[in-house]
Amino acid sequence: MCWQVLGKDLFNTMREKHGLAGFEELIQEKIVPLAGDIGIQNFGLDRSTVDDLCEEIDVIIHGAATTSFYERYDVALASNALGAKYICEFAKKCSNMKLLLHLSTAFVAGTRKGLLLEEALQMGETLRPGYCLDIKAELRLVEKIKTELRVANSGGPDQSLEKTAMKELGLKRACHFGWPNVYTFTKAMGEMLLAQERGDLPLIIMRPAMVTSTFQDPFPGWIEGARTIDALIVAYTEQAFPCFVGDRKNIMDAVPADMVVNATLVAMAVHWNEKGYVIYHVCSALQNPLSGYVLEDACWDYFSKHPRIREDGKPLKNKRPYVFKRFTLFRAYLIMVYKLPLEILHAVSLLFCGLFSQSYNKYNRRYNFLILLVKLYAPYAFFKGCFDDTNITRLLTEVKMDCNGGSIFNFDPRSMDWHSYLLNVHVPAVIKYGRKN
Repeated sequence: MCWQVLGKDLFNTMREKHGLAGFEELIQEKIVPLAGDIGIQNFGLDRSTVDDLCEEIDVIIHGAATTSFYERYDVALASNALGAKYICEFAKKCSNMKLLLHLSTAFVAGTRKGLLLEEALQMGETLRPGYCLDIKAELRLVEKIKTELRVANSGGPDQSLEKTAMKELGLKRACHFGWPNVYTFTKAMGEMLLAQERGDLPLIIMRPAMVTSTFQDPFPGWIEGARTIDALIVAYTEQAFPCFVGDRKNIMDAVPADMVVNATLVAMAVHWNEKGYVIYHVCSALQNPLSGYVLEDACWDYFSKHPRIREDGKPLKNKRPYVFKRFTLFRAYLIMVYKLPLEILHAVSLLFCGLFSQSYNKYNRRYNFLILLVKLYAPYAFFKGCFDDTNITRLLTEVKMDCNGGSIFNFDPRSMDWHSYLLNVHVPAVIKYGRKN
């Protein structure tokens, strides 16, 4: 598993610098991988290993999480919520602990409007007035639903049915309490549990906005899978993006992955061994806003220079998607222009013994893909919040005062030109790496 990670292109620069043998020697010297489960107390490690770790470890960077917007509820709770709780419990056992740093997301704020401060979430807090979140009750609900499914299937769980039920339950519970998806919902739970469990443990929470491909380090344009706005780029690439819902004038708060890493490293250095609790929004909207117009223009310009090729070898015509500002009009358009003709094609295909089934299945998959994108990402298309960056701006100022290392750890969003970055770095990165996912 360790070499599955280290074998990625992300580490090509180090392999080139040290040579393959030197790289492997460096990794063996610096990294000791341990197999464990973040969703279990003490990660499922034996007592002796836990005792040894508690004596040696002085800093923990907790980045383990599932980031899928449509994850199983039981999986997301175990990884994103209980994982944070268990890492905190473990950190408090470490006799020489200087710092626990937790990687969260700025979108624990859900889809709230206005200036969203770098402040802690309170236990039980929800985004719907009059509602209170009981995490233990949510865990019991999951077990109740899974038990009912097992009983309904004569004691033998139907894995496919359980998977679908858990995914739908996660989305339903997230929306019930005011979050748009299970990822941000369970990450918010994780922050609540950390705040409740930490005691006097030094704690930093990094909340990045939408994370995009690397800007500079270790090289421009590395990304792991497709995330948020990347899904729209993939859809644009496949021409499965005839229309969408949103407002091109809206600001999308995005930040390259290496800027998140740099901000994390600087925050660790600044707050080393401080008895405090600090939250940082790693964001760009206030300093260097990215609009929907810029993203669309970058995609248009890229595919004008690098036209996609159809299966018959001919270039695919570059088309701008039509964007609806009202969801009701968008839905009506989809039904009239796509869903009704699809169902007519399906009916005709059945009459002619499946003659058009291949075409129907192809276009129905595209339609369902668009519907899934809308379901998961539309809340961000109309996002009216703005992440406060007071703390991260102060951190940036401190770094710039350090003439020895300030230029190495760049996380200043003002250093970027969004159109140039998207056109020359991010869109090709999504096509190369993101389409695999």
